[in-house]
Amino acid sequence: MPYSNEFGDYYYSKSDGRLECDHVFINGNDLKSRFSGAKCFVIGELGFGTGLNFLETLRQFKQYANNNAKLDFHSFEINPLSADTIQKALSIWPQLTDELSQFLAVLPNQFENSHILQIDENVTLHLHIGDVNATLPEQNFLADAWYLDGFAPARNESMWSMDLMIEIAKHTKEGGTFSSYTAAGWVRRNLMDAGFKVQKTKGFAGKRDMICGKKS
Repeated sequence: MPYSNEFGDYYYSKSDGRLECDHVFINGNDLKSRFSGAKCFVIGELGFGTGLNFLETLRQFKQYANNNAKLDFHSFEINPLSADTIQKALSIWPQLTDELSQFLAVLPNQFENSHILQIDENVTLHLHIGDVNATLPEQNFLADAWYLDGFAPARNESMWSMDLMIEIAKHTKEGGTFSSYTAAGWVRRNLMDAGFKVQKTKGFAGKRDMICGKKS
């Protein structure tokens, strides 16, 4: 179970990180139905971590998207984990065996700046290394959906700041969506002030609330 000493927090739910991804990010952004009608779908993510969200998204994209559909996944990470750590963490989910093998085959040994990893002919992972407050403004993509998955807001305030939420809105298509496991009041207010409609919904594994919403 990966744990960050810097932020004093686990990388995902101790209950089941893969099912948490499905509940919070896949269903929170209504991706199963949206994948089925998309020619190209763009996702942004705060906090790559072990890559669990990306691999579960890839698995479900293969299942629900049309054969020629393309997925561009932009993830922002300040402290990338090693391939050995990632493999150890994710090997507990046999559902992700194929996707994990695809990912590890193209994962670089050392990280610097941004990396464009071609998972297959239809799926591209853009891995942006560094402080997202500095690296996101340099990018020119517009996301259909965002995964807001930094460490807990109380432990990592800079990843949930007003300035960053405004930058996320700038990198979101009109009508684009977001979801997050947190429902902290100041995070909700920052998102609303940045131009998102925000709603609370049922959280994962006994967590009372999470949030999702749309750029209005």
